[in-house]
Amino acid sequence: MTPGASDICHRTERRIGYFTALAAVFVALLSAVLGPNPAAAAGPEVKDLRIGIRENETRFVIDLNQKVEPRIFGLPDPYRIVIDLPEVDFTLPAERLGAQGGLVERLRYGLFRPGTSRLVLDLRSAAKVAKTFVLPPDGAKPWRLVIDIVPTDRAGFIAAMRPTPPVVGRTATPSPPLRTDPVRRAVPVVAIDPGHGGVDPGAIGKSGVYEKDIVLAFAKEIKRQLEAGGRVKAVLTRNRDIFLPLRDRVQAARRANADLFLSLHVNSHKIASIHGFSAYTLSDKASDAEADALAAKENKADVIGGLNLSTYSDDVQNILIDFAQAKTNELSVRFARDIMVREVSQIARMVKRPWRSAGFAVLKAPDVPSVLIEMGYVTNRQEERQLRDSKYRRALSGAIARSIVQYLETNDSAAVR
Repeated sequence: MTPGASDICHRTERRIGYFTALAAVFVALLSAVLGPNPAAAAGPEVKDLRIGIRENETRFVIDLNQKVEPRIFGLPDPYRIVIDLPEVDFTLPAERLGAQGGLVERLRYGLFRPGTSRLVLDLRSAAKVAKTFVLPPDGAKPWRLVIDIVPTDRAGFIAAMRPTPPVVGRTATPSPPLRTDPVRRAVPVVAIDPGHGGVDPGAIGKSGVYEKDIVLAFAKEIKRQLEAGGRVKAVLTRNRDIFLPLRDRVQAARRANADLFLSLHVNSHKIASIHGFSAYTLSDKASDAEADALAAKENKADVIGGLNLSTYSDDVQNILIDFAQAKTNELSVRFARDIMVREVSQIARMVKRPWRSAGFAVLKAPDVPSVLIEMGYVTNRQEERQLRDSKYRRALSGAIARSIVQYLETNDSAAVR
């Protein structure tokens, strides 16, 4: 290198060093004004989940972007291990939902309530947590919450896994008083209940789509169409992906003094060719074996969500149909059988005998006409594609909204004005 070139090189290096130092000062000042890097301040995330088996032990590992404090307890009948975390984002492959291995029969996860995310491990048999520990990041490995599970008997499960302190938020709340007189107001109210949510995904489609997401999209569209004319108010039991117990769904409709309660679902079947729309009302005796089986499946939503049902009041656990409230059920049947099925059949394929009845827990509000609908089968590829299509969603939601308005127009106590 020539002397002249050497001087130029040194001057260039000094300038680079000067501008680098200046840039560092600028970044520091900007950080002081704007606060920390948003990425650095990101909330906790679950990055991955793994189940490992060694001899008689099952190891469950949760990968996280930061350290968290878990709360772990068990619930019997059926046996479950519940892992509560601070509210986290689950940024992991969709196929992790339903993962299994060793003592774990099935895994579910999602938002349980504001501030709390929940993972539920369904167990093949009684088992207890033998060891829990947290591993700090190591090279490319993130924070890891490790839970070792070993077999036990019922007594051992209850002794080791009993929740302490009791599960927060499941104390019984007073039910709204039974409504005996019509509520007079400017516009009628319809409660729309998107089924499942959060830790409970509901049915899983051929493409991996979750029932909880499909029905929430439909609920928002039905609400939009109902309220477009300003003649009906629609209340959603949930407006995001969060778990909601069956009791709370019923109580939400009663607290709103709703004139109608509509619970939205999509179905699944082991036979992929099965398809069609159906509507269900409440009965103490199921109209057929299939309706009875569907009610039993839908009524397990609280078990799936990891609730301790022993804290429930009798009006949820052992509610019986009070035929003194026969008028409520009569209105439910009229809406489902005589109005909705006719209107929706112009848009959607229907199952054979599209109106049925069974003991659905979510339909047991004694003073609110209530109907549960299954909008189609996500295990049928054609119907799953339809249910995910925005154009079809608008069309089917429109038919449902029209049937609601027709019902309200002919119901004197909740007439559309």
